[in-house]
Amino acid sequence: MSTSRACSSFKSLSNRMLHCCNSKNRYEKLDNELERKLMEVKQRYKPGNSNIRSINSIILRFPQIRFGLEEIRGVFRQFDTDSNGNINRAELTKCLQKLQFNCTEHEIDDIYESCDLGGSKGMRFNEFIVVLCLIYILVGTSSSSPTATTMGSLELKATFDSIIEAFLYLDKNGDGKLDKKDMIQAMNDDFRKEKSPTHITMNRFKEMDWNKDGKVGFREFLFSLINWVGIESNNEVHITHI
Repeated sequence: MSTSRACSSFKSLSNRMLHCCNSKNRYEKLDNELERKLMEVKQRYKPGNSNIRSINSIILRFPQIRFGLEEIRGVFRQFDTDSNGNINRAELTKCLQKLQFNCTEHEIDDIYESCDLGGSKGMRFNEFIVVLCLIYILVGTSSSSPTATTMGSLELKATFDSIIEAFLYLDKNGDGKLDKKDMIQAMNDDFRKEKSPTHITMNRFKEMDWNKDGKVGFREFLFSLINWVGIESNNEVHITHI
């Protein structure tokens, strides 16, 4: 999953994430809510209807996921009205309204602060991706939520659904977070006749477990996935109007 470029970017990104995660219990309420929502989605999840049946099938989706995330870059630039490369709190609110995400001001504050890893009073593109996906999970994945079907961008919904599906595949015990046992089982599902080397499995897990607590929440997973699929910070793409 990793390359030399990705490893280099991981070091810088993981240091910021580690600093964020070490703020004791700062985002515990948000992460607990994410775990609860993912457990609900997992209960409705039917592996037989999924195209993801191995880690290799997740990797094969990297180009599709990358394309979808690059489309989000166009949305990012549309709402970065001062063109400073960051989305501030006011710009984020306008974006969420346009995307038909119905969030309270308190919910937006919690998620915004939890994803602004550098404390820079504005979020960069990778942080913006995480914010949108977290909000989609919290308010858009309920079977009774109109957001699930009236979301402003069907392409965005499809990309987030693919990411959530990948996480659910890895979450073998359905508790809304990943642990080493989940990763070992997922890796060995690909190699039923020959177990995957332990050091490879653990390296993949360490890349995601930024706060070194032996568990990987969805935020950690998503920041790692963004690096794995090769999202760059300075690619030139068209502005996607929504």
